[in-house]
Amino acid sequence: MLTAEQFTAAHKANVETLFGLTSKAFEGVEKLVELNLQVAKAALGEVAETARAALSVKDAQELLALQAGLLQPAAEKAAAYSRHLYDIAASTNAEVTKVAEETAAEAQRKFISVVDTAVKNAPAGTENAVALVKSAVAAANNAYESVHKAAKQAAEVAEANFQAVTSTAVKATQAAPAKTKRAA
Repeated sequence: MLTAEQFTAAHKANVETLFGLTSKAFEGVEKLVELNLQVAKAALGEVAETARAALSVKDAQELLALQAGLLQPAAEKAAAYSRHLYDIAASTNAEVTKVAEETAAEAQRKFISVVDTAVKNAPAGTENAVALVKSAVAAANNAYESVHKAAKQAAEVAEANFQAVTSTAVKATQAAPAKTKRAA
């Protein structure tokens, strides 16, 4: 049974965890807003520069060259923006995951402690039930570890796929101006 002090301490710890997670979420949002402001400011300047360049074009070939010259930097900027977004999300997720893992580990320790206490105080003749409880706890721990490892592997695969897609997109835009120059 939980005492009033234990209940209060657990509640206090949960509130602190909640405020910590909320703080991390707001940090992620602040980083996202800052990134978007930087991108918007840079885009505004680039649009003005591109408009000036387009207005100074004298023939169709210059216009094609201007368009080809804008394609690669735009793709690289989009890839960099996506990378920054991913980094912000991954960082925020890592912080939340760390807190969740610590909380789960603490809850698991407390649960095992309760089970151990119950097992030690089990009446004679309940050895089979005690063995069953211990087996169930061990199976649950193994399942948790397996799910945790699978989730980490999935995150690593997602990261690798993101890197590959970004790299492929940038390389494709680097090849496009060369094809345009050959066609002209």
